[in-house]
Amino acid sequence: MARDGYVVPVDPQAVTSVKKKTQPARSWILVDATGQGTILDADKHAIMNRVQIHARDLRILDPLLSYPSTILGREGAIVLNLEHIKAIITSEEVLLRDPMDENVIPVVEELQRRLPPANVFRQGHGNGKDYTGGQLDVEAGEEDESPFEFRALEVALEAICSFLAARTTELETSAYPALDELTSKISSRNLDRVRKLKSAMTRLTARVQKVRDELEQLLDDDDDMADLYLSRKLAGVSSPASGSGGANWFLASPTIGSKISRASRVSLATVHGDENDVEELEMLLEAYFMQIDSTLNKLTTLREYIDDTEDYINIQLDNHRNQLIQLELYLSSGTVCLTIYSLVAGVFGMNIPYTWNDNHGYMFKWVVIVTGAFCASLFVVLMTYARYKGLVGS
Repeated sequence: MARDGYVVPVDPQAVTSVKKKTQPARSWILVDATGQGTILDADKHAIMNRVQIHARDLRILDPLLSYPSTILGREGAIVLNLEHIKAIITSEEVLLRDPMDENVIPVVEELQRRLPPANVFRQGHGNGKDYTGGQLDVEAGEEDESPFEFRALEVALEAICSFLAARTTELETSAYPALDELTSKISSRNLDRVRKLKSAMTRLTARVQKVRDELEQLLDDDDDMADLYLSRKLAGVSSPASGSGGANWFLASPTIGSKISRASRVSLATVHGDENDVEELEMLLEAYFMQIDSTLNKLTTLREYIDDTEDYINIQLDNHRNQLIQLELYLSSGTVCLTIYSLVAGVFGMNIPYTWNDNHGYMFKWVVIVTGAFCASLFVVLMTYARYKGLVGS
């Protein structure tokens, strides 16, 4: 027999495993400086510990929450939320969310293609060639490259701008023929088609506007742009106390210095420069701001074309309505005249014995002719008055 009140002991390890299972693990892809991609199934705590950001920053990348487009600069990372591109950029790696999404796959491929630095020097060294004469040219070419975080940011901005531009082109391809067809033939089918296109345009305009506003807000604040210089901040923390000694060592050791990563050399150069200099990032953001602004202008032009089409359709409907009113005026005037004719016919058609009805049969045709002429004259007078007042067209 079962005993009442019997307590079953709980295994603490089982409780711990259940708690671990209840924590949702999100799929991420890590792309390092060499372009190698690694799939990570990590929860938010693991991501927070890896890139050293707060939970509120990571919550921006949650696809279940509708956060607007955002580019945030933190101490050691850039939090990027641009439509379907949800990424965390550090000075050495990029963490991209939902790598299996069809819209994210091209971004991952572009990151793997463009993130690796120039490796001309290493290839020449592997072939055993003496390139000391052309070493300065190679290093000058590498110095012209942007920091790692800027290249990753450029890939993300280029991807989102190209994506929104492609959606805008598709919408224009569908909208303009539909609007032209609606102007030629107003029907319920064409009206419903244009209504759906207008709704899609409104949603797309809002998405483009959010990206544009974020870039504009970032361009207006130099401090926010300075926060995106991760390599500069990292170099400012990790640089030696004697900055001139480090620079002299770098210049005096070209062979060793060429083996240092490009990001380290750029960081070393920027730490001795103006820390408030954001010209490089400003030029990068301005280029894509102009591109997204051009996309927004296309949508604005499309909206104006839709508004013009609506105005044209309303004018057509007003014209048809005026034609119906004119027809109603004609019919009403004719009805009044026929009513007078019917009144005369009713008076003479009464079956009441009157002495003046006798021996006056020849008057029938004159009554009919005179009444008809009077009603016709009254109709002409009414139409002439209406035309004089502008109630009917000429």
